[in-house]
Order: sequence, then C-alpha cells, then structure tokens
Amino acid sequence: MKDSRKTEQLEIIKKVLNYIGKYKFFLIASVILAAVSVILTLYIPILTGEAVDYVIGPANVDFAGVFDVLKTMAVVIALTAIVQWLMNACNNKIAYQVVRDVREDAFRKIEILPLKYIDGHDHGDIIGRVIADVDQFSEGLLMGFTQFFTGVVTIIGTLIFMLTINVPTTLVVVVLTPVSFFVAGFIAKRIMGMTRLQAQTRGEQTALINEMIANEQVVQAFGQEVKVQERFDEVNNRLEKASVNAIFFSSLTNPCTRFVNSLVYAAVGVIGAFLAISGRISVGQLSSFLSYANQYTKPFNEISGVVTELQNAIICAGRIFALIEEEPQIPDAEDAKILENPSGNIEMEKVYFSYTDEQKLIENFNLKVEPGQRVAIVGPTGCGKTTIINLLMRFYDVKSGKIQVDGTDIRELTRESLRTGYGMVLQETWLKAGTIKDNIVMGKPDATMEEVVAAAKASHAHSFIKRLPNGYDTVISEDGGSLSQGQKQLLCITRVMLCLPPMLILDEATSSIDTRTEIRIQKAFATMMEGRTSFIVAHRLSTIREADIILVMKDGNIIEQGNHEELLAQNGFYANMYLSQFTAS
Repeated sequence: MKDSRKTEQLEIIKKVLNYIGKYKFFLIASVILAAVSVILTLYIPILTGEAVDYVIGPANVDFAGVFDVLKTMAVVIALTAIVQWLMNACNNKIAYQVVRDVREDAFRKIEILPLKYIDGHDHGDIIGRVIADVDQFSEGLLMGFTQFFTGVVTIIGTLIFMLTINVPTTLVVVVLTPVSFFVAGFIAKRIMGMTRLQAQTRGEQTALINEMIANEQVVQAFGQEVKVQERFDEVNNRLEKASVNAIFFSSLTNPCTRFVNSLVYAAVGVIGAFLAISGRISVGQLSSFLSYANQYTKPFNEISGVVTELQNAIICAGRIFALIEEEPQIPDAEDAKILENPSGNIEMEKVYFSYTDEQKLIENFNLKVEPGQRVAIVGPTGCGKTTIINLLMRFYDVKSGKIQVDGTDIRELTRESLRTGYGMVLQETWLKAGTIKDNIVMGKPDATMEEVVAAAKASHAHSFIKRLPNGYDTVISEDGGSLSQGQKQLLCITRVMLCLPPMLILDEATSSIDTRTEIRIQKAFATMMEGRTSFIVAHRLSTIREADIILVMKDGNIIEQGNHEELLAQNGFYANMYLSQFTAS
C-alpha cells in the first residue's frame, strides 16, 4: 500500500515537472538567482566576523576597518535584496504559468469529456478540482520554489563556508542534522493521509454547496432547509476534524525542528567557545560560525513546513490530474466526413443502448424518417424519449446498430458538422452571462441586428425584450437571472429561429410557456418546420396532432407507430394516453 502511494506521488511529481519544464528559462534563472542570493547572504556573517575582529578591545577599535566592512555589507545587502526580488518574480512566473496551463488543460478536458462522466460525477466536485484544488496546488508550488530551492542551496553553501572556518565543529553540526530529518519525516507521514481526507471532504462540501445554490427554490418550496443544513453540518464537521488533525500535526513540525536546531546551536556555541579560548579560532570567526549554524538549521524548519504544503499540493494535483487524464469521448475519425447541406433523411437500424450495463433501455430500435417529416415521440417517463435525442445528437454513442444521416453513419461524421445540422430547444433552458443579443446569436455569431429582431418577432420574444431596460443590449446574469422561465424559453427558441438548421429537435420546447403564447409559438414552429426533418418530444399530446409520424415508446421500444388518426383508430396505448389527457383537461 505504501509502495503504491509512493509510486503514485512520484508519478504526480513527474507530471508537475513536465508542466514546469515548459518554462526552463525562468527555472534556470530562479536556480541561479537562488544560488547568488544564498552566497551573498552567507557572505554577510564573514563580514560581521571581520567587523568583530576589528574591535580589538576597549579604546582599541579599528574604525576605518569597521567602516570599510559596513560599506561592503551595505552593498551586499542591497544586491541580495535585488537578487531575491528577481528570484521571487521568476518563481511567481513559473507557479502562475503552470497553474494557468493546468486549469486550461482541465477545462479543455471538460469540454471533450463524454456526458457519461459529467452525468456521473457531482458538478460541485468537478468545480472544486478546477478551482480550489488548483489554488492549493498553486500555493504549495510557489512555496516549493521560494523556500525549497533556496533552503537546499543554503544548506550546501553554509556547509562549505563552515568547513572553511573549522572542520571539527562543522562535523558536529552534520552529525546532529539527521535528527531534524527524522522528526520532520515522522510528522510528514501522518500529515499525508489527513491531507488527502481533507481534500476529498472539501470536494464533497463544494459539491453540496453547488447543488443547494442551484436548487435553492426547490429546497425552500419543499421545506428542506433544516435537512439540508443537517447534511451541510455533517460534511462541515467531517471537514473540521480532518482539517484540525492535519493542522495539528503540521503545527508540530516547526516547534519540533526548532527544538532540534536549538540543540545544534547550543552545541556549536559550547564547542566554539572552547576553540576560541584555546586560540584555534578568533571571536569574529566564532560569531560567523554561530550565524552559519543558525542559517544552516533554519532551512530545515522551512523545508519541513514546505514538505507539508507540498504534500497537500501533491494530493490536490493528483485530483486535478485525475480529471485531466480521464478518458475523453471517442474522437472524430481522422477521415471523418463533414455533413454538408443535409436533406434530413435519418435512419436508425437495430439500435441497442443503455446508460449502464445492469439496466437495459433501448433494444432493437428501428426508425426511418424521410426528409421534411415531423416525428413526434411520446410515451411514459423513462421510456427512452430523451435518450433517442441524445443518440441523434451523438451525445452518447450506440452500443450496437447504427444511426445514419443521408446514408452516412453519424460515427463517420464530425460531431461539429452533425450538431450544426440540428436546431435544438430543450425543456431545460440554458443562457450565459451576457446581453440578450449575445444569447440569441450563439449559433450564428455573424447575424445582423435585423436578423436577430426578425427571429425574435417570429418566436414572439420581441415584445418582452423591448420592455427590458436596454432592449437587446440588456445584460443578464448566468441562466437568465430575473427572467421568467417562459421568457428564458422564448430566448432559446429565438436562438433556433435565427439559425434555421435543416433538422430540428424540440424536447418539451413549450413546456414553460402560457397557453396563449404556446398557440402562437406552435404556429411559428409550424412555419419553421416546413420542409425540415423535425423530432418533437412532448407530454401534452394535443401539441403533436399534426405530426406525420407519432412514435409511441414504452421500455425503450416502439410499441405503436402512425399518425394521430391512425393511432386513435387502433384504440391502443396512445389512444388511452390521449383520452386520459383529454378527459383530465
């Protein structure tokens, strides 16, 4: 188990290094500047020791020598400050460029992930990986660059300078050093598992918050505030425990290593004092040595703290890399064809599909639609109506069988050209933050204002748009903001009216619109569907009486097929559904 975790960590570190490798110039510059900064910093104790040695005794001070040392020290300190500023600038550049690249790769992967992944994972957890986990990764990465490299170089440089002063005392420092490593390693092992649990629980909390904010109206409508609060408190308490445990052990690192470092400093002070008394080193050299002993042990404190942050960063990086490395949707074939000017001839032959292997849904589904036909799909909830739409648009691929458009298997077409051939209005509306016009021209960015207005008038959205504060330039927030559900639906319909593609999919497209407006919309749809192959999913059967073909589905199969009059004459499942709605109305 431990070996597998170590292997996993090494793989994550390799991936991080691959990202960092793109910025070799800044990395090399950072390392060089870190070395220069350390050398300059370590030169100051030598100057301090020289200044101390110029103070020979009472009334016997070489002020000229002291002032020369002070001037040199001022220059060295100024250079150190400049070098450290440049080093931090390089480190920030590397860290934030890497974070930018990771986020871009993560978002790019989300765009090509199969809907199966999106549907099967909490959206909040996905958001948490791209936002919170990357931020945690960024903090650990930045700390690693600013402190880890500098700390390592400081340790090496300090050893070299101490060896030039006195070898035996340096060996004492080196012998006591492993104690710091042991203490830091002991604590770090316990932090790793707690940090992993903390990251997982944080993702769970983000998912819950995202879910509740998106559905707050439903929560309040059904009086679920108390239960939701209880769920949140339970997750929050688990996050608190995981965080407290991680922070507790993390907080032990600094005082424990400082205790060890103080022992090293005391040992150096005692041994150095005896050496100074015996005349083997000067008082100034002892002063320099004590300063070096302190600087030598200080990086161990920083590195032990950095190790804790790096472990957290590695865990967060692992979560985001897991998203980046998810299996994408099956890419378009290299020789995929572009669907140009489709006539709308669609054929589904022996189609089998299910979302999970355990539960069958669509079996041996066959359908042939001639260009310009209007096909209505009806049936009870869960019978596979929306699934047919998902397959037509290739949001999901069939398990077996094939779907053809104009005689070509849709798997041999590019997804973009296939989906461009469809105009789609769903029951669930989606609008982006931006102006009303921005939302309408989504499918046709080069549309003129006259075309936009004409489409809005055709969908009966023009009147309410003109009543908005800035008309078509009114800015709306994510998912429509203060617009009513019906108004949002009208904008989605307008979007399709503007494009007028050769094939249409209307999935409960008028479900959120009042009856009077629906009648007008149906007339607009009738005009729009003229000569276009159309698929209409509807629960209200009164809206599909004019369809050329009505498919009655049950348990993933077509159980009845025909036009409205033919199906009523059969006095079967459709007739019962229609009459029950008519009677209920």
